[in-house]
Amino acid sequence: MKKLLSIILPFACCCLLCDAQEPEKLALWNGQAPTGDGGKTETADAFITIHRPEKANGTAAIICPGGGYGGLVTGPEGSGIAEWLNKSGVTGIVLEYRLPKGRAIIPLLDAQRAIRTVRSNATEWGCDPDHIGIIGFSAGGHLASTAATHFDTGDADAKDPIERVSSRPDFAILVYPVITMGEKTHGGSKQNLLGPEPSAEMIELFSNEKQVTDRTPPAYLAHAVDDHAVPCDHSRMFHNALKAKGIATRYLELPSGDHGLNGYKGPMWDAWQAGSLKWLMELKLLPQN
Repeated sequence: MKKLLSIILPFACCCLLCDAQEPEKLALWNGQAPTGDGGKTETADAFITIHRPEKANGTAAIICPGGGYGGLVTGPEGSGIAEWLNKSGVTGIVLEYRLPKGRAIIPLLDAQRAIRTVRSNATEWGCDPDHIGIIGFSAGGHLASTAATHFDTGDADAKDPIERVSSRPDFAILVYPVITMGEKTHGGSKQNLLGPEPSAEMIELFSNEKQVTDRTPPAYLAHAVDDHAVPCDHSRMFHNALKAKGIATRYLELPSGDHGLNGYKGPMWDAWQAGSLKWLMELKLLPQN
């Protein structure tokens, strides 16, 4: 506990005391969203809500709420996180991604589109296009880690200018994330994402600890050792895979809190927030306060 407090206290008063501007909600696909099946689309959409701070420092983060790929916890793992980021001058963008219903590529397409959209609008929104990260919780952590391991540099020949820019996040923050689709997976997330009988190839492709390369961005992870829903081995596997590639990573293993860290409050919740801000400052992805 003393170690946790030593992380929390120096940053308890580091946030800017400012009121965020009114959030703005945007559709990502204008009502015709791709299915990932040979250019086909469906009448559906994904949305981002941009929470801009009073004094933006250039860093932005797309926020992926959890919900087991069967729902979206957009309050404490969405708008609540955006408001917290705003206090440190970070632009928070809450992503309401489409639920996959066994179509695994669907949430990833939405996350990639969100990253491209923020990067394309970086100047207008007061963001640095090289300081755009992604944050995810539980199944949203799986989506964030998928975006961090499955990305491209954009299609230079695309008619849509948004599709011409990179979908690679510059950093990832993963809080009690689902990572693997293998033996230790979270059963509900796996079935909702991959369907009832996924192939070995799909299990491998979406087990993100196996998809880390030397281009994967830096990542900060936090997980409680007593998490009964998603074992902390998920974070350990991803952290170790990053270390093996020489990628900057930090893993905060919390002594308690279970899944959701005591209902999104208290010292365990405060610890990952303070720790992640400190880590971003160390990597110069967030200005020193």
